[in-house]
Amino acid sequence: MGKYDETIRQYLAQRGVDRLNIKAALIDMDGVLYDSMRNHTIAWKMMFDNLGLNTDRDEFYLYEGMTGRATIQLIYKRELGIDLSDEEAQEMYKIKTANFRSLPRVEAMPGAYDMLTALRDKGVERVLVTGSGQADVINRIDQEYAGLFAADRRITAADVKHGKPNPEPYIKGQQLAGVAPEQAIVIENAPLGVQAGNASGSFTIAITTGPIPRQRLVDSGAHAVFESMPQFAAELPELIDALNTTTI
Repeated sequence: MGKYDETIRQYLAQRGVDRLNIKAALIDMDGVLYDSMRNHTIAWKMMFDNLGLNTDRDEFYLYEGMTGRATIQLIYKRELGIDLSDEEAQEMYKIKTANFRSLPRVEAMPGAYDMLTALRDKGVERVLVTGSGQADVINRIDQEYAGLFAADRRITAADVKHGKPNPEPYIKGQQLAGVAPEQAIVIENAPLGVQAGNASGSFTIAITTGPIPRQRLVDSGAHAVFESMPQFAAELPELIDALNTTTI
């Protein structure tokens, strides 16, 4: 028995299907393709500190995957009891974006290129699914991951009404790829993203690329958790084979 077989059988039973045929990977950006979450948390903290609102920098790791406007609305409601409109929150998000751009350039996540190459070599289509709307990072994908993401295979904050943990981003990713939930895997690093992927019905994989404990990802619904991106990239071909051959 392979090391993934039991996990896959549990997923098959949960979904009520006999076998999988993985055709697409729905892939988060921040904390997966780019080692960017440290800068995001600093940028958020800078903005709210300047507004005199009480936040903890580490809490923003837990909000990863939410749209920027949703994060701002959450903090304003919690700290001031104020309901901001989407338009007001979007205007404030521009401040956070400026803060992010003032920080040192974020680097590509070690192992992410190998992960995407392994998916390509297995014939699995790659679809970007990010809660971010920061074009300065999204636009780097064409250069740093050249040929690994099609320009029309991207879901960003601009494409959804409800960000993660709502499953809408991943459901839209499935629709964009033209696949059923059981024909896609979700690749995430954050609890809200894992919840969204799980709720979308796809087999959801988490990688611990940041400070969030492994158990938090398991508790959020990850079907498999890897300790690093290089480990995941190395084991990915075996996992795809197992997903496509394991039966109940």
